[in-house]
Amino acid sequence: MSDPGMIRDIVRGVPVFPDEMPPFDPAAAPDSPIPLFVEWLQRAVEDGVAAPHALNLATVGDDGLPDARIVILKDLTPEGWQVASSSDSPKGRQLAGTPSAALTFFWPEAGRQVRIRGAVSTGTTEENDADFQRRHPVARALVLAGSQSTVVRSRDDVDTAVAEQVRRIEAADRLASTTWTVFTVAPDVVEFWQADQERRHTRLLYSRFGEGWRREMLWP
Repeated sequence: MSDPGMIRDIVRGVPVFPDEMPPFDPAAAPDSPIPLFVEWLQRAVEDGVAAPHALNLATVGDDGLPDARIVILKDLTPEGWQVASSSDSPKGRQLAGTPSAALTFFWPEAGRQVRIRGAVSTGTTEENDADFQRRHPVARALVLAGSQSTVVRSRDDVDTAVAEQVRRIEAADRLASTTWTVFTVAPDVVEFWQADQERRHTRLLYSRFGEGWRREMLWP
């Protein structure tokens, strides 16, 4: 049996935040969280943050328990943040059963995170297909070959099924998926979090207020 304190010893002394982090003045923040998010994301891209468009998508299962995984941001529209998956995947079924989600972006190189919560809607058939067609052929083949997260006997079975679907995609003009879905998270609250070396973090919360937004500072 391993020492219960082993993990504590491993992580002790590991730096949490970089020595230098970008400034953040909440008083200068825009009225809407969307342009501020775009500004932070653009800064993360320019600073070379690894996979700045990766996010944690949290959903609720049929058992009432939370579930989470890392996915990729597809787009940001006036309606909200967009991700995509098959409707028959675990997250697709969970979003159908409880159409609400929480998103978290974390950019450790900048000491920043953004948290979003809101209701979820699904794209139209045209929107879903347009996103599906933009995917790499193998990514499309995986969707067409089987249901995500179901049990598979071996990697060979996956490779054989994907190869068959790739051949179908190459032979067809525009092979569509009946399950691929774009999910839009319409934000009710958006929090911008800027780290501080002394843990006096700056937190700005946007909350829906009528047709606009209320901005409030939060205790670190």
